[in-house]
Amino acid sequence: MNVSRTATAGPVNLLWTGGWDSTFRLLQLLLQHRFEVAPIYLQDGTRASTQTELETMARIGRRLREEHPHTRGLLQPVRIADAAEAEEDADIESALREVRKRVYIGSQYGWLASFCKRNGILDVELCVHVDDKVQALLRDFVAETRHPAGYPTLRLDPRHEGGAEFELFRYFSFPVFRIDKLGMARQAEDAGWSAYMDMTWFCHSPVGGKPCGVCGPCVYTIEEGLARRIPPSRRALSFFYRHLALPLKGPLRQMRASLRG
Repeated sequence: MNVSRTATAGPVNLLWTGGWDSTFRLLQLLLQHRFEVAPIYLQDGTRASTQTELETMARIGRRLREEHPHTRGLLQPVRIADAAEAEEDADIESALREVRKRVYIGSQYGWLASFCKRNGILDVELCVHVDDKVQALLRDFVAETRHPAGYPTLRLDPRHEGGAEFELFRYFSFPVFRIDKLGMARQAEDAGWSAYMDMTWFCHSPVGGKPCGVCGPCVYTIEEGLARRIPPSRRALSFFYRHLALPLKGPLRQMRASLRG
């Protein structure tokens, strides 16, 4: 479905990592809707995949501009924010701790919220999707609305203002909230975008330039139906990790939290 962009709408802010979900959304915005996009990338210098993610985004951007010249005027340079420089915000940190009592989510959600709050950014597209822990967390908190650019999306319902989920995710909209990775794969194939999707990167701890099979994103990639993207040898290792070691992580994390408490 094509959506007409409103005359007053600015570029769409999109959290882009060079990964599967956010690249799918980038392609929708640029190739399907022809909207201007302002990508944002939160750089974590402690993660081994940071340089790979930056290089992946650069490659995808170059190919888009070569094969679809109209994107040269639509895809803005990636705005890179350093997670290490994120100022702590007491309200957001408190909200993150409260949410983590219900489900463990990464600290990047606190960094992102603090970045948006500090910079006065009120709407960033966050590609939370079906089978994502955050999607399950927020399922009862979101409501249908319209993006300033004119298309339907979901945001935190203002009725939940004052709660931890609202405080942590109030700055985001969720354009792929009701689709899973395989659904994205089917839509991308139908649209002729599969080559771009195959360029995406997801592993946080690459081994020899290949996905490791045992980091969070690798595990999610396998469990969400895209195991083909993991090398066979790492896929075998991942099987034992997911069935033997991974089940112990939750109880150990809870034990550490209790001891700190």
